Amino acid sequence: MAVYFYGCITLDGYMAAKGHGLDWLYDTGSPEETSYDEFYSHMDVTLMGRRTFQEIEKTGDPASVYPTTENYVFTHRELSCPGFTAVSGDPAEFVKKLGQDRSIWVVGGNTILAPLLDQDMVDCLIIQVAPVLLGEGIPLFTQKEVLRRFRLETVRQYGQFAELVYGRR
Repeated sequence: MAVYFYGCITLDGYMAAKGHGLDWLYDTGSPEETSYDEFYSHMDVTLMGRRTFQEIEKTGDPASVYPTTENYVFTHRELSCPGFTAVSGDPAEFVKKLGQDRSIWVVGGNTILAPLLDQDMVDCLIIQVAPVLLGEGIPLFTQKEVLRRFRLETVRQYGQFAELVYGRR
């Protein structure tokens, strides 16, 4: 099993604006300018929170966004969307139950990522940095205060995005 975070943040470390908006991201570039297609082709499972799922719903056809993966949404609400399964509970315990030989992508949500970092279960962080300063918003990292070290593996530029790939040490 390998757990990945793949996503974009602002220069000041936010993954969404204060109201959870992503306009800053959409106005900066597009997925075609990044390593997204190559990355997604290796994933088996996606994990996301309800707010991330709500952004995906705005596309009008959520099932077409992640067509080849098992997609799980952590929520306490009902979910009636083909291709997505509602789950609740501790993300770390859920991941342990997914079994071996799975590539798991934490799509978005510091509430999903933090417990996995707390349990030292994240193998790779692929972070694209957009040339945007928000000043406030939803931070990517909110894990407990425990030292975790990663090693820088690659740095790439995709349009206006700098992509940093970190592996677990």
